[in-house]
Amino acid sequence: MTEEKKQKMVAEDSKELKANSGNMPLLALRGLIIFPNMITSLLVGRDKSIAALEEVMVEDKKILLSAQKDEAIEEPTFDDIYNIGTIAQIKQLMRLPDGTIKILVEGMQRVEITSLLQEEPYFEVGFKVLEEEEPEDETEIEALMRSVVNNFEEYVKDNKKLPPETMMTVTNIEDPGRLVDIIASHMSLKTKQQQQILEAISSRERLQRIYNILDRELEILEVKNKINDEVRQQVEKRQKEYYLKEQMKAIKKELGEDGSNNEVEQYKEQIKEANLPEEVEEKAVEEAEKLQKMPPNANEAVVVRKYLDCILDLPWNNYSEDKLVIDQVEEKLNQDHYGLEDVKERILEYLAVKKLSDKMKTPILCLVGPPGVGKTSLGRSVAEAIGKEFVRLSLGGLRDEAEIRGHRRTYVGARPGRIINAMRDAGTKNPLFLLDEIDKVKGDFRGDPAAALLEVLDPEQNNEFSDHYLEVPFDLSDVMFITTANSIDTIPRPLLDRMEVIKISGYTEEEKVEIAKNHLLPKELKNHGLNDEQLVVSDNALQKVIRNYTREAGVRNLERKIASVCRKAAKKVVEGKERTTRVDLRNLKKYLGIPKYKYGKIEAKDRRGVVTGLAWTSAGGDILNIEVSIVPGEGKLTLTGKLGDVMKESAQTALSYARTQADKFNFEDKFYKKYDIHVHVPQGAIPKDGPSAGITLATALISALADKPVSGKVAMTGEVTLRGKVLPVGGIKSKVLAAQRAGIEKVILCHENEKNLEDIPDNVKQDLEIVLVEDMEQVLQEVSLKDEQDED
Repeated sequence: MTEEKKQKMVAEDSKELKANSGNMPLLALRGLIIFPNMITSLLVGRDKSIAALEEVMVEDKKILLSAQKDEAIEEPTFDDIYNIGTIAQIKQLMRLPDGTIKILVEGMQRVEITSLLQEEPYFEVGFKVLEEEEPEDETEIEALMRSVVNNFEEYVKDNKKLPPETMMTVTNIEDPGRLVDIIASHMSLKTKQQQQILEAISSRERLQRIYNILDRELEILEVKNKINDEVRQQVEKRQKEYYLKEQMKAIKKELGEDGSNNEVEQYKEQIKEANLPEEVEEKAVEEAEKLQKMPPNANEAVVVRKYLDCILDLPWNNYSEDKLVIDQVEEKLNQDHYGLEDVKERILEYLAVKKLSDKMKTPILCLVGPPGVGKTSLGRSVAEAIGKEFVRLSLGGLRDEAEIRGHRRTYVGARPGRIINAMRDAGTKNPLFLLDEIDKVKGDFRGDPAAALLEVLDPEQNNEFSDHYLEVPFDLSDVMFITTANSIDTIPRPLLDRMEVIKISGYTEEEKVEIAKNHLLPKELKNHGLNDEQLVVSDNALQKVIRNYTREAGVRNLERKIASVCRKAAKKVVEGKERTTRVDLRNLKKYLGIPKYKYGKIEAKDRRGVVTGLAWTSAGGDILNIEVSIVPGEGKLTLTGKLGDVMKESAQTALSYARTQADKFNFEDKFYKKYDIHVHVPQGAIPKDGPSAGITLATALISALADKPVSGKVAMTGEVTLRGKVLPVGGIKSKVLAAQRAGIEKVILCHENEKNLEDIPDNVKQDLEIVLVEDMEQVLQEVSLKDEQDED
């Protein structure tokens, strides 16, 4: 097509635009300016942009294109878009498999956006066509055009990215505005610079702007080429030096002075002495022979050396001797940790069987419990007790599968995974691995580390663990794995199936006192440079710290409080004020400040519409007051307190059951049409979910609707059905311990949870009246819903 015909077509399209100017869908561009007469392809992925395309494709296939001011904005508003843009004709449209759309557009005419007509489902704007001003001085315009063409010719010569044929397109253009547009579209300019050219209406101004930009770009290219020449000279110098060094090596070899094979011979000698498995030895020798054929300073030689060093550092045949004296191991475990009988018993069973037979596969234990109960420290104690090397790997937040399996050596900076690196650090083939926080492992686009752990933690597969970096199998069957988690809910089922789960519940108050006296206080005294004569803490003070300054399932915060007391005592010793610091109930406030918690935080009085429930969290058990308020309204049920879907459904079920009890408790006629019911679970910022609050919700609803109080000394947990049946729930031990901590006197549980009471210490069961129920009628009898006259 000739230039004259092309200009004629553009002119016709421009006339059509004048006739149809007014309203048009807008598509916002990121980092790109479309000039008139410019043909290019665009990828469209935003919902608004796709909606705009679908609209214009139905009619004339014309759309207004304008760049957004900030490329980083994902969803720009109307104010984020330049008000000068280009109307373009959509020549071709193709939908891609990923949902995006590829279009081929041709710029037609500059326009000014005058108004915003709508924002949804796409931008639609009003516009007016910008007419190019006629030049006043044609001689000046001709001179500017020649200068611009000459500068652009120099730019094309110096810029290797542009083909020489570009100049042929520019040379034949006589229209100054079109000349500037074509040149600007071929140059790699910033969006702001391109927009300035687009916004220039007069030919003279546009020519002047592109001339200034070309002048600046030529200066930059000149400096760039100068730098490239300097770099090229340096590279040639290095190549010359390398050539001379190679010549020197050849001369030395002819003279019999060559020592390049010494390194390879040393590697081969080390491989022979390492007594590696046959497959591994063959691979190592093969790599050593590769190294022999490479220049010493080559990048590939560095990679091979690192690989051989890794192979030789691994403990292929090094074993540590286990201490299989059961009594000594038991004594060590009891010395380091109070309680945790299930874990200790399982370790002793493993050692007993191992002493009798070496054929038993090493167990993979998963310790599950709230924070601060001693899961991580228990792993270290077990390693010390049985004489194994201890290696701890923190898996919290791990998202890259290569962290477990390593990188292939084809990647720059490749390295083995954490498992192989840990084996190098351990130096033995039978260490104890503590995989901490296994429930915090997450997968993303880099793979799923939990899937890679399947082979590590499967006794049937881990004798041939495959690391991508090693490329040879490594036997992990002699490693003793202990994993820790706060909850098993987020551990993938296939991974959980390969582990033996041991649940560790929270400690009772008596256990915490013993731990503080025999473990935490002596440890902190040693850490702070004190002895048991310089600081004496009474048992009553320790108990008050547990009751009024901490509220947790474990003992982590208790340890911090004891450390705080030790710091203040150390200060007094250094100042010489006191030789012996005694801490008891009278002066505890002086060391720890005002108590943070109130022991027995329950409200002992009877309350209407308020019932105490028992909840389980990752930090242990807790009590939860559920409040119900009845207010005039239209029968709407409102649930607040950041409740999850399951808990919301439990509230609906509880309300339906409560309505079936209307006659028995004399609810007001048609209360469900006259009143709104508001159910609130305090601590509204904390998410809550699960069916455990079913019977608590039902009791609170009946108490509020019947206007009868419920004892504040009663707590309950259990799922409720529409028929009023009570179903079992989990976390019973943690919930009962929380009830005891809070001063509850009676706990109501489902009768099917009776089996869970075996885990609860006897002293806790003695402090509480535990009632087992089968349906809501028994629950309502136990909470003693009273009439007003009964209260008097």
